[in-house]
Amino acid sequence: MRTRLLPALFVALALFAAPAHADVKKEERNQVTFSGMLGKVANFFGGKATKEGIVSTVAVSGDRKMTTTGDTTGQIVDLREERIYDLDLRRKTYTVLTFEQLRQRLREAEAKARENAAKQPKEEQAPNQGKEVEVDFDIKNTGQTKTINSYDTRQVVATITVREKGRTLEQSGGLVMTVDTWLTKAVSLKEISDFDRRYFEKLAGPVSAADAQQMATAMAMFPGLKEAFARLSREDFGGTAIQSTTSIDAVKSAEQMKEEQNAAASNEKEQSTPTSVGGAVGGAIGGFMRRRQQPQESKPGANTNPARATFMTMNNEVLKIATNTTAADVAMPEGFKERK
Repeated sequence: MRTRLLPALFVALALFAAPAHADVKKEERNQVTFSGMLGKVANFFGGKATKEGIVSTVAVSGDRKMTTTGDTTGQIVDLREERIYDLDLRRKTYTVLTFEQLRQRLREAEAKARENAAKQPKEEQAPNQGKEVEVDFDIKNTGQTKTINSYDTRQVVATITVREKGRTLEQSGGLVMTVDTWLTKAVSLKEISDFDRRYFEKLAGPVSAADAQQMATAMAMFPGLKEAFARLSREDFGGTAIQSTTSIDAVKSAEQMKEEQNAAASNEKEQSTPTSVGGAVGGAIGGFMRRRQQPQESKPGANTNPARATFMTMNNEVLKIATNTTAADVAMPEGFKERK
């Protein structure tokens, strides 16, 4: 399955949404990286895009959004029709997927990933499986400024913490999402972020047609990930993000750390890396944290907390913004035929 993992994930980062009426277009570079075995799964499906990032053009007009990547692929999302059109620009063909078909694909993929995750030893499961969670949000203006792609920007850092309800992060474990973003007020992308929010709400998650398996796996393995994205998408940062880096850390509870240490001490040599995609999904949770701990500790300034490890990093940079978008920019190109 080829994937458009990067644009799909950034649907979740609709940080600055507000209703608007004008049309807009942007060119952006996105890159998403996963650590450990989850990274191997993502690379298996995502290929070059997940390793090097991709440059895409995004245009919004009314209830439609067109995303194109080079001269090879495109995607039209129609919120009114609740349909997704995936375009093969070279062959001049397209396929159609309804939102309901996508929701079903996501439910099936998430159920399978959750089943695989539940089979792992307790010390290797992500914290808060099956628990009710709470979300904490904190935002700081650092006072730092810099010019990016000719835009004057200021730095804002947001931290979203997901933990078991009624317990601290240290007690229950959980996840921490950190968003380091550089904002400008010189231009606006509210039309795109408003569209992305509506798309997010209709699908109830940060997914699109091509990346259901990856995101379902991540959300099943790391409870609270969907809630963190949802909380982030509701926040108005007071500007347009020109550059942002989002890192997501899994945090193990004290109980899990003790169980993991006991298991490692008694059976260190028997802990092997899974080689199949299915095995990679099943063993990713505990395995990536063990394997990432030593490399992280060796880097200057890196997190040395053995209970905490970064499993996903997303980078986004807006290269250009245009406001001369029309309905033609989001329409099906002439001569394209449906491929069923």
